[in-house]
Amino acid sequence: MNPSPSASVGSPTPTERLPDFDSLLGHGNEALRAVALDVLAAGLSAADPGRALREIAGRDGDVLRIGSTSYHLSDYDQVIVVGAGKASLPIAEVLSELLGNELGGGIVVVRHGAARPVAGLTIVEASHPVPDEASEHAGRLLLELMASTGANDLIIGCFTGGSSALVSVPPNGISFSDKRQLHRLLLASGATINDINAVRKHVSAIKGGRLLAASPATTIVNLTVSDVVGNQADLITDPTAVDSTDPDAAIKVLHDFDLWDTVPAPVREHLTQAAAHSPKLLDKNVTTHVLVDGARSCDAMSQKAQSLGWNPVNFGVRVEGEASTVGGLLATLTAEAHASGNPFQTPCVIFSAGGEMTVTLDQALLGAGGPNQEAALAFAHRLPEATPAAAVFMDSDGSDGGTNHAGGIADNFSAGRARQLGLNLKTSLLGHASTNVLTELGDTLTTGPTGTNISDMWVVAVPGMGS
Repeated sequence: MNPSPSASVGSPTPTERLPDFDSLLGHGNEALRAVALDVLAAGLSAADPGRALREIAGRDGDVLRIGSTSYHLSDYDQVIVVGAGKASLPIAEVLSELLGNELGGGIVVVRHGAARPVAGLTIVEASHPVPDEASEHAGRLLLELMASTGANDLIIGCFTGGSSALVSVPPNGISFSDKRQLHRLLLASGATINDINAVRKHVSAIKGGRLLAASPATTIVNLTVSDVVGNQADLITDPTAVDSTDPDAAIKVLHDFDLWDTVPAPVREHLTQAAAHSPKLLDKNVTTHVLVDGARSCDAMSQKAQSLGWNPVNFGVRVEGEASTVGGLLATLTAEAHASGNPFQTPCVIFSAGGEMTVTLDQALLGAGGPNQEAALAFAHRLPEATPAAAVFMDSDGSDGGTNHAGGIADNFSAGRARQLGLNLKTSLLGHASTNVLTELGDTLTTGPTGTNISDMWVVAVPGMGS
């Protein structure tokens, strides 16, 4: 029989459950899984960008209000919406509702299979995390649209995480295949999203503010979702933001991750030329609203944990590092907390949202998985089986490492169940083959596209000492 979370704490009453919540409760430490999943679901719900936009935006006749700024729509010739990313569609849907007949058109690019009709807008599908020909086509459509706008138009951008792959236009002198190869190398290098973007912005005809430079319009409002620490605009909505980096930063990243001699030669040549520098955009009036970030989700998870009677332990938005290291460290901290009440007072729920775990791939040991699935497997491997606990790890966009799974769940029964099935957790971790193991255990978290993107989220439920 599975142990209860704590003699003094009741079981959760789920409100907004994840799509496959119940399928993850039919085995393992069900009571603790329920706590972890409930808290995670609260954080995911808070990350809904459509909901966040409704909180700060409204329409009163001719006046569109966004945050503390009012826009008199009659002052503009037309309002155009442009965007791309994993969290862009919910933003576009709310804008369509608010603007109605005042919406002059626009294009928003989403992942293959994620499109749905939005009144007044053209929704285009392309590939993520590696761009395809549709990504280039979508990017060129956006560039053409922006070039057709007028100086007195109001441009509303909704670019969010994932736009770099969804709209990918190489600069002159670089083939699309070379640009796609650059994406692949960066994604497998173990570099953070900030480092990856520092390179991609300078090997592009659309990023680094170049899309905005294509338009004569001077008033731009960005509505976005942050998947990077610090919420720096040009790292999350860079097609329509002023770039804060330069080609030297891109070159440094490629050297730091031993990629300079590996990337295609035209990329190296391009980065040493003037064309790699981003436009200054001195004639543009750009306002950026970050609708959702990891801190918002952390606040929601803290409130949910407290409502369930558990002590919230907020690890914040800056947790980064190799996924297996993060998962293993959390298991060690969990065991210590349960045994001694240090460094966290139990019963507690430990959580984070907005950081980014990475996996550095060895092409000789390349299995199927993603950072969050690998972290779940590492947690299972390192957690003592006598320590009751459950942990769930999720890529908030619903696709962990480009797989069909959002992440995985693990508890103190996972290692024993794996042995019974003849699965070797250590070998699977070394081979980055987390998906296969979690699938056999019935512990993959599968949500489909979530409509948001605040990078990684994870929750660990640790019952009181003696439970």
